[in-house]
Amino acid sequence: MGQLDDKTALVTGASTGIGLAIARRFAAEGATVYLTGRRKTELDAAVEAVGGRGIGIQSDVSKLDDLDRVFAEITERSGRLDIVVANAGVGGFAPLGKITEEEYERTTSINLKGTVFTVQKALPLLSSGASVILLSSSAALLGVPGLGVYAATKAAIRSLARTWAAELTDRGIRVNALTPGPVVTPGADELRAALLQTDQAPAAPTPLGRLGHPDEVAATALYLAGDQSSFTTGAELYVDGGATQL
Repeated sequence: MGQLDDKTALVTGASTGIGLAIARRFAAEGATVYLTGRRKTELDAAVEAVGGRGIGIQSDVSKLDDLDRVFAEITERSGRLDIVVANAGVGGFAPLGKITEEEYERTTSINLKGTVFTVQKALPLLSSGASVILLSSSAALLGVPGLGVYAATKAAIRSLARTWAAELTDRGIRVNALTPGPVVTPGADELRAALLQTDQAPAAPTPLGRLGHPDEVAATALYLAGDQSSFTTGAELYVDGGATQL
C-alpha cells in the first residue's frame, strides 16, 4: 500500500526537475497525478517517466484560459483533487539597473500570477482535508544579488501560504510552503552559471557541502501531501542543506 493510494494530485511545472520528481514520487505512492508543462516534448517524456498513473496536460500557468482547460479536464476525468502542488516557476539573473519589463512580466506572471490562479481555480475541486503545497525558494531569504525579482515572487508565495491556510481552515484544507535551496535542476543550473560569472556563488553551495537532489525535495512534498502532516498548515519546510539555517 502506498501513502497516497486513491488520491488525485496536480503538479504544475512537472516536465523536469523538482516538479517531475514530485510527480514520480506521488505516483509511486499510489496517486493519480496530473502533470502540466509548457513544452510538449518534455511533458510527454515526463509522463512516460511517471508511468501509468501520470496524465499530462500541456499548458502555461500564466494563461488563465490554459488553466480553465486543465481544470475542466481534471473535473471530467477525476471530479476532485486531493493534492495541489503549485511548482511552476522561472527565474532569470538581472541585477537592479538591468531588469527589463519583459523579464519582470515573465517572472511575475508565471511564478506569482500562475500560483494564485492555479490554487484559486482548483478550489471547487479540492476535497475536505486536501493539501496545497506552494514552492518557494531559499533565495527569498538570502538576498542574492541579481535574483531580486525572482526572490520577491518566492517571498510572496510564502506569504500566500499563511493567508490561504487561514482562509481554508473551515474546509479542512491545509496550505504549506516548501522551500528548496540549491538543487540540481536545469533551471537552477542556469542561474548558478550566471552567478558564477559575477563571483556571487559561494565556494560551498550549502553547509552540507553539496547541492540537493530533486528526489530529496519530493520526499518532503510527500510528507506534506499525506496524512503524516495532518496537523501542519501555514508552515514553511526547508529542504536546503542548511543554507538558510546555519
